[in-house]
Amino acid sequence: MYTPEQLERRKASIWTKVVTCLSIAQFLAFIISFYLVIKFIMTGEGYLVTTVSIWIKIVLLWAITVTGMLWEKDVYGHYFMCKEFFWEDMGNLIAMITHNAYFVVQWMGYSREAVMYVMAFAYITYLFNFLQFMVKWYKSYRQRRALRCQAA
Repeated sequence: MYTPEQLERRKASIWTKVVTCLSIAQFLAFIISFYLVIKFIMTGEGYLVTTVSIWIKIVLLWAITVTGMLWEKDVYGHYFMCKEFFWEDMGNLIAMITHNAYFVVQWMGYSREAVMYVMAFAYITYLFNFLQFMVKWYKSYRQRRALRCQAA
């Protein structure tokens, strides 16, 4: 996972804590917004609150993408697509494209229902990307824990 030098840079980077906090906020926004999107698809009600939740989710996705790039630069020396995080970054790129498709379909005049289907798909891509990061986080946690046990 990490070399000893990368672990030190990870520990020293302010972006480690920022990304962690944004990840939690984004996941909570995802849960709420996904629920609202599905509810709108099923009932046709709550368009305004669902739209606001989508905007919040997209803003958080952009925020975590930018801060994640800064974190990646601190730890690995590359802003994006470093070999250690290639697949997670690829998943993030797909999630970014699908989330921002919201603005395209809005601009093109799609129906409210179609917009919500686009967002349901975008949220599924986010869920896969989130799971990738959780697997990476768990492996990292195990590595750091094993190193602490060896040092003790």
